[in-house]
Amino acid sequence: MTEKLVIVGNGMAASRLLNDLVKTDPNRFEVFVFDQEPHGSYNRIMLSPVLAKEMDAQDILLNTPEWYSQNQIHLHANDPVVALDTQAQVATSASGLSIQYDKLVFATGSEPAVPGNLRDNPLSGVYTFRNMGDVANIQKAADGGKNAVVVGGGLLGLEAAYGLSKQGIKVTVVHKGEWLLNRQLDQHAATLLAQELESRNIALALDTEISEMHGNSEQALTQVTLANGQQLDADLAVIAIGIVPNSELAASAGLDCERGIVVDQFLTTSAPNIFALGECCQFEKQTFGLVAPIWDQSETLAHHLCERDPEHYFVRPTATKLKVSGINLFSAGEFLSAEGLEEVVFYDHKLSTYKKLLIKNNQLVGAVLYGAVSDGNWYFDLIQEKTDITAMRDYLIFGKDIAELKAEHYSPTRPSAPQESEQHDKRTNP
Repeated sequence: MTEKLVIVGNGMAASRLLNDLVKTDPNRFEVFVFDQEPHGSYNRIMLSPVLAKEMDAQDILLNTPEWYSQNQIHLHANDPVVALDTQAQVATSASGLSIQYDKLVFATGSEPAVPGNLRDNPLSGVYTFRNMGDVANIQKAADGGKNAVVVGGGLLGLEAAYGLSKQGIKVTVVHKGEWLLNRQLDQHAATLLAQELESRNIALALDTEISEMHGNSEQALTQVTLANGQQLDADLAVIAIGIVPNSELAASAGLDCERGIVVDQFLTTSAPNIFALGECCQFEKQTFGLVAPIWDQSETLAHHLCERDPEHYFVRPTATKLKVSGINLFSAGEFLSAEGLEEVVFYDHKLSTYKKLLIKNNQLVGAVLYGAVSDGNWYFDLIQEKTDITAMRDYLIFGKDIAELKAEHYSPTRPSAPQESEQHDKRTNP
């Protein structure tokens, strides 16, 4: 008899797992997918272009309803699992449907993080930015809005700010950190980014946060007060400060949960025959918000479920790009200078081009690029593969073509390249 597999959630992690299962062993399971959203699976990464009206909602669908039917997958949209009996191995949905499973996968994703003082806010005009419904609400509010505040200067916040500014809204980004993207960029690159955003009429309020929101007699947002005392007119606020793993159902069912649902190297939870992947899970104290590690998790889990001798999951370095038209930045691995790291920097003021490479033990361990990012994926490969860069290290900053050409003619007996090849080069050795 075919085993029954229940997947709780239908976001990007679930979609990827379904595709990996279809490729690995399409007849292994009878699959039941329970989704709390009515839209089916879509590419959440592309919500920002939809908000900016550069793409339509249909453009970001991952699996159509026809795809589920063609692959004999039972999709229960707008019907999330609300109860789980791990002893009887039964999952029950909001509609009352109960399925006895052989295997179950949590792919419940995450919920938007909201600052404590803004939770339970009674004012209209305040939104999070996490799903298709959020985008529809924000677009509707923006149609009649003039001033918006975006809380959060990370990737999602900046993409939301760009989407709103494209619609003619005056936007201010309020960010608690000292500089934008402070988990991906160093201060120099972030300064260049800030200058570009300000040139696009996106204002910035850094190193501060919202202390209070104010509304009118109709309980509609009209103004915010910042911790530094500044007051901003705002009829729309978007909160995009990060995510919180959605693990409540798993915790209520008795699974080990910390920040997320705890899993091992095969994405196995503490409960028999239950697994988790994506933003809801926690592996070696880490949780996940980018797609690259989730794709690795999906491959491991699909092979494990199908008994195909899977590789252990492990955390690889990740790369960051910003989806804002006309802004080119890239970050991978280490991004802040530290003791024991060699720093190689190139900066062209006129072109606003900035590169910083971080090296340790003749291996590239980090790269921050702004303005010139064509070699980003190559640097990322060097980081991931832990390549010995001895033969090219003196030319690494100049990119793949020059560095690899020089490496072909490398001889350890030859003198090294000049320490400064032009006025914008700088090298420091701790």
